[in-house]
Amino acid sequence: MAYKNVVLVGAGNIGRIILRGLEDSSQFNITVLSRKESSAVFPDSVNVWKTDYSKSDLEAAFTGQDVVISALGALGFTEQRKLVDAAVQSGVKRFLPSEFSCNSQNGTVIELLPLFQQKADIIQYLKSKESTGLTWTSLVTSLLFDWGLENGFLGYDISSRTATIWDDGNKKFTLTNEGHLSKAVVSVLQRPNETKNQILYIASVETSQNEILNAFETVTGCKWSIIRTTTEEQVTEARMKLSKGDFDGALTLVRATSYSNLPGLKSNYAKGFKVANDILGLEWANVEDTVRTVVSK
Repeated sequence: MAYKNVVLVGAGNIGRIILRGLEDSSQFNITVLSRKESSAVFPDSVNVWKTDYSKSDLEAAFTGQDVVISALGALGFTEQRKLVDAAVQSGVKRFLPSEFSCNSQNGTVIELLPLFQQKADIIQYLKSKESTGLTWTSLVTSLLFDWGLENGFLGYDISSRTATIWDDGNKKFTLTNEGHLSKAVVSVLQRPNETKNQILYIASVETSQNEILNAFETVTGCKWSIIRTTTEEQVTEARMKLSKGDFDGALTLVRATSYSNLPGLKSNYAKGFKVANDILGLEWANVEDTVRTVVSK
């Protein structure tokens, strides 16, 4: 039986995408967990529970809920164990940890982003709680494609028609569109038996930096300027920035989880893993169509 009562924890970029999908499906009673001091505003259609993240308050918030979805950002990764414990005590049936990004099970990803070890640890903690009746699903999306094109995160500056290309630009990787992420979450909740206690890899496109660049040049009807760089240059500079307290370095290392040529980095989920698109009813997207949609905004 599909789940009905859902708590979403975290209202940042990922949380907003997931919330939109849950709302659009019109199938769930949605509660958003928000810190007491937060000024975030939510749609009238959702319940808002202001919390201090204490044990008793979390358990009260989760009572009567079927699912807890954690979309906490990096600063909230350490809170997830408390969420799991409260979910167990409150009889929650399914927990989705704050994955929704690059693969925390990959050693090279952990070397680039040591903070992601906390994500990997939560998966192990969830496995240890299976005997209590709490099930879990981890959704691994890699980086967000349309979101990262629109805001320039992926290195394509639409206004200046400039692309930053790592190495030769031909390395293949997978990326996921916002709509596929939100649909995947809904599909997991609709398919509890097929998705329980699993790490599911999803993707919208299997592509390369050069293929994305070609799509931009086709859609915009002009040649783009290219800034050439290498994995070594990007990773070295990023680590230097981080050592000086510059968080921009971390953003570069996130990009490196898709673009870099570091050994052992399995960033093409279509080749390295069994992609769960079929299980979740997700169709593959077209790179040029996605670029066209982004440019038209």
